[in-house]
Amino acid sequence: MEPVQAEETGPLTEGMEAPDGEILGRMIRDARKEKGLTLEEAAKAADIGRSTLSKIENNQTKPSFEIIRRLMQTLELETPQLFVQSAQSDISGRRDYTLKGRGEHQETATYDHELLCNELTSKRMLPYISTIKARDVTEFETWVRHRGEEFMYVISGEVVLFTEHYRPLHMKAGDSVYYDSGMGHGCVSTSEEDAKVLWVSLDRKSVV
Repeated sequence: MEPVQAEETGPLTEGMEAPDGEILGRMIRDARKEKGLTLEEAAKAADIGRSTLSKIENNQTKPSFEIIRRLMQTLELETPQLFVQSAQSDISGRRDYTLKGRGEHQETATYDHELLCNELTSKRMLPYISTIKARDVTEFETWVRHRGEEFMYVISGEVVLFTEHYRPLHMKAGDSVYYDSGMGHGCVSTSEEDAKVLWVSLDRKSVV
């Protein structure tokens, strides 16, 4: 890996490479402590999770280009001090886990999503558990539509999955479906309690 020359302090670009994860973590930790910031304070300023920052500092995860950019701005680091991971790097042997009920929540008018294993970056799949709050398809302003494909498994309750080109699909706990998520779709609860489903999507924009 060619070192970045000291005079090259221009804007961050995705083509640049990152140092070893241990070195990267130490750089970030030292810069944070030098500014007198706690993990919570630095993570909040960079708009990332505290656990994410802790894992970066301890070389337990590979941060994305966007996360490193935010940290550089927060800690006032220049490009020569903190290189960026190559977009072409081959990350292998990764692992992440989420304890029950400890996922990152994103709530919309129709769904309450709990994102699972959300500390890893550049994932090819997005797993999340959703509580289906919608009770009628008219609650959706428009069809949900995004790139990729999607798998849904009903954990509890009963739902109806509405999609373009097909009749509504009535599903109960234990049922599953796989579909092209570029096809307009929406899911509503029909049981007394709000249903819960596991979704696995191939597009991060699916959480809407």
